[in-house]
Amino acid sequence: MLIEVLKSKIHHAVITEAHLHYVGSLTLDEDLMEAAGLLEHEKIQVVNVNNGERLETYLIKGKRGSGVVCLNGPAARKGAVGDVVVIIAYASMTPEEAQSHQPKLVFPKKANLL
Repeated sequence: MLIEVLKSKIHHAVITEAHLHYVGSLTLDEDLMEAAGLLEHEKIQVVNVNNGERLETYLIKGKRGSGVVCLNGPAARKGAVGDVVVIIAYASMTPEEAQSHQPKLVFPKKANLL
């Protein structure tokens, strides 16, 4: 049996852009992705601290060092520039693997930089 556990979390990033007329996804600074062990096109959950909205989407690699956190497509309706979000990824593993698993936690500084 496999269970879903927290793989990684970027805690309290700030939305920098929102583009409604885009195919969809979340564009994220490559430095943040790397720090959290996230891959381009990986499924993620975005939780908006300001309004309680939650959404599932996938990642698009943003410019390294830019601090970009951009809601694209319909996701742009779930938050506004300046909103604080938590970006979460989960992994499937056995209960035995989960016992020793340590999720990657990232706490960005001002401007979503590390």
